[in-house]
Amino acid sequence: METSNRSAKRTKIIYWIFTLWMALGMVSTAIVQLMKNKDELANFTNLGYPAYLMTIIGVWKLLGVIAILIPKRLLLKEWAYAGFFFVMSGAVISHLIVGDTTSRTLPAVLLFVLVMISWYFRPANRKISLNNN
Repeated sequence: METSNRSAKRTKIIYWIFTLWMALGMVSTAIVQLMKNKDELANFTNLGYPAYLMTIIGVWKLLGVIAILIPKRLLLKEWAYAGFFFVMSGAVISHLIVGDTTSRTLPAVLLFVLVMISWYFRPANRKISLNNN
């Protein structure tokens, strides 16, 4: 039993560390996108996306962070993680397709990895299961 408690505690610590880093990354990039930062605008247009998409993705990121951090609302959390998965995997793929440098691609890779680790290590009370639907 003690090993199980230790494992659950370890998992919870890993979850919160990676989730808070992910949330910080999503909020900071959302702010940059919503402010239409000139470097971010150049990044978006270099990837072939229209400038207005920055506003849409920026708002989605902020809403996704709220959904993941608030208690309960398990289905909403799953949708937020799915959205982060699609946005960040799409960003990585877009950078690779246009042949961006590692330094321009790495931030998207890092956020994508943080999303995956946060999702994987989320505690049982933050997962949808047949017992808590």
